[in-house]
Amino acid sequence: MEREKALQFLNENIKNPNLIKHSLAVEAIMRGLADFFGEDKETWGLAGLLHDIDYEQTKDFPEKHSLIGFDMLKKAGISENICQAVKVHNYIHGELPQTLMEKSLYAADPLSGLIVASALVIPSKKLSDLTVENIMNRFKEKAFARSVNREIIQKCQLYLNLSMEKFIEIGLRSLQGIACDLGL
Repeated sequence: MEREKALQFLNENIKNPNLIKHSLAVEAIMRGLADFFGEDKETWGLAGLLHDIDYEQTKDFPEKHSLIGFDMLKKAGISENICQAVKVHNYIHGELPQTLMEKSLYAADPLSGLIVASALVIPSKKLSDLTVENIMNRFKEKAFARSVNREIIQKCQLYLNLSMEKFIEIGLRSLQGIACDLGL
């Protein structure tokens, strides 16, 4: 599926503008990680863009989230590797990510929330003014962005062989590239 068609599919299934922005943010981080690892940016980007395709249908049933998305994407003809990455990104299922793309999506999803939340508390509210150091400091604050699963973000060290600083740097640089789309 081409990106434009995937974006249309996303907009047909997700109406919340903040969730659309989250999907764009995860797409950007996945493209940045694909670039870093020398992988296919289009495929990885689609996994990020479509990872929460079922969220509005499953928001009250987190145990179904990503399972319904998996089925939706399969029916839409999305490649098996993207479908599987989407399915595995929801830690509730206890299915450990296996491929590099699955591991990247698993960790990129909560990282996007941490970066955006960090941007929203600086005076300018601009990603361009945010630094890796700002984000690392916020990461250490347990009360900040409580819903962000820090344990999963830290998996970048084990799953991706990246330091926290490098992982955050890739994520921040990726989001800075789409700051206008995010309104940040």
